[in-house]
Amino acid sequence: MRVFLTALAATALVAVPAATASAADGNPFTGPVGGTRLGTTATVESEGGQPPPVVKAGAWLIADIGTGEVLAAKAPHAQLRPASTLKTLTSLVLLPRLNKTDKIVGKYEDAAIEGSKVGVHPGLTYSVDLLFQGLFLASGNDAVNALSSHDQGGVPATIARMNATAAHLGAFDTHVTDPTGLDGDGQLSSAYDLALFARAGLARPDFRRYVSTKLITYPLADNAGRYQVANQNSLLFKYDGAIGVKTGYTTLARNTFIGAATRDGHTLVVTLLNSPHGVTADAATLLDWGFANRDKVEPIGRLITATDVAAARGGQATKPRVVNRAGTSGHEDTAPATQPVRVPVHLGGTDILGLPIWLFLLPPAALALFYFRPRPAPAPAPAPAPAAPSAAANTACRRSSDPCDQACRRSSDPCDQACRRSSDPCDRERSR
Repeated sequence: MRVFLTALAATALVAVPAATASAADGNPFTGPVGGTRLGTTATVESEGGQPPPVVKAGAWLIADIGTGEVLAAKAPHAQLRPASTLKTLTSLVLLPRLNKTDKIVGKYEDAAIEGSKVGVHPGLTYSVDLLFQGLFLASGNDAVNALSSHDQGGVPATIARMNATAAHLGAFDTHVTDPTGLDGDGQLSSAYDLALFARAGLARPDFRRYVSTKLITYPLADNAGRYQVANQNSLLFKYDGAIGVKTGYTTLARNTFIGAATRDGHTLVVTLLNSPHGVTADAATLLDWGFANRDKVEPIGRLITATDVAAARGGQATKPRVVNRAGTSGHEDTAPATQPVRVPVHLGGTDILGLPIWLFLLPPAALALFYFRPRPAPAPAPAPAPAAPSAAANTACRRSSDPCDQACRRSSDPCDQACRRSSDPCDRERSR
């Protein structure tokens, strides 16, 4: 019972994402971002055309990047772990800030970072351009760390800028705690937000070039030659018109994916989160459906822009705002290591953060059952055994001339009979 309850509590705690934060500037919209129909955890489809195919991902979305129309989706605003697809937001922050020809010397902290790596070696010199290639093609966490550390304020400032950029774009399901995308407390995004990042990124020629590159070479340690690195997004190699974008995987996030393709002058983006396997095939299936039905279905929502966010706040679209170390607001790059952030937890009749309410009740219920479990009553202490007569007492009895002892020797008691069977001459004499 104890093992069962402990496992139950652990499972529930892992399954429930930490309710920690959304983008730093807050959500100015009163309803689901992008349209009322996007505020559901079910699959959303429109009349007309064929229904979208069934895929294995827990959340997904397909949209037209040019028009911003969302063609179909499932749980588009569910806050889930993004894994390395979050590197699209990392690059949106770093690409406009770093000079591609700058040189960065690899550090031990880069090489020792957890997760996937492209092979940044301590003491070896890399261009910013080459590190961006390693970020996109090999999903190199070492490249991310080197680039973020090179920027003003280092990794903490990069995290703050990522949260500010997410809010600027309208990605209010997103909260960043690690620029690599590794699982961290409160690191969350959504299928809708990933589509916003892809749309903003693909509007940049450098972003589009990196995500569509298939092969590069990287230097070996001590510059002893080079090795080939292939893009992890296999959609590039298998799908006609594919642009690529980004893949991701961690144990908790499972498979995550952003893919895009262009056909007949239209570019569609597909995002998937929390997929057990087959994510590339599912992305291709959704893209096939999108291209075949784009003109036949009514959009169920749209991808908003920074202009929409500014209008909802009653102002004009500006660069992402951060707070500098002096405490004054501005647009430049002196963001603090941390900022106060808050999470909108959307309450519904049956779910919180896209999860059923009963899931949140499992940990306290399991702990209560464990604490108040029945306990067996303690067993009574055994009665002490009677003490056996000592050898010295028996010897004294046999040799005694006391009439009482002599009567004892005539007794039928087993102990007295043993006395009469004694080999002692005195005892045999007395026993007669």
